[in-house]
Amino acid sequence: MDGFQAYGAGKAGGAFDPLTFLRQPQTVVRVLCWLFSIVILGCVTNEGYVNRPNEVEEFCIFNRNQIACNYAVSMGTLCLLCCTTFLALDVYFPQISGVKDRKKAVMADIGVSAFWSLVWFVGFCFLANQWQVSKEDDNPLNEGADAARATILFCFFSVFTWDYADPNQQEAVEEVLPTEE
Repeated sequence: MDGFQAYGAGKAGGAFDPLTFLRQPQTVVRVLCWLFSIVILGCVTNEGYVNRPNEVEEFCIFNRNQIACNYAVSMGTLCLLCCTTFLALDVYFPQISGVKDRKKAVMADIGVSAFWSLVWFVGFCFLANQWQVSKEDDNPLNEGADAARATILFCFFSVFTWDYADPNQQEAVEEVLPTEE
């Protein structure tokens, strides 16, 4: 058992080094997740609502379906907050010395990453479908079309960035699962 470090517990208690933290792949991917959620949120809130030239009321660009825009805005906001929380946890994680606490943090990270990958996959499918069935008559000037495409694209990218948000997932799963010896 020489060198055994459950959930990196042997590294606990070290001083925080910002440069080392920013160079970690996990941190880079979390920042990407954070940026993608900002792009999705910004695209939908800025150009996701359009109206016909003869109407005053604005409708969602995705097939005039308010649920689609509400989904994108809600998930973008919640993802932004969740990503910020896990970035803060990543900063604090080296200070956690208890193996059980570290295990809870890693397992929560795995669960949340899987959840957000699923949420963004559903969002990608839903928004792409609503964009596909949108009628040209609803948006004759093609306003916000680039924002809608960007929203769909970054939903797709978010599926993979959240899936890779914790590069230690495989190690954690191997530690939890019993092995045959």
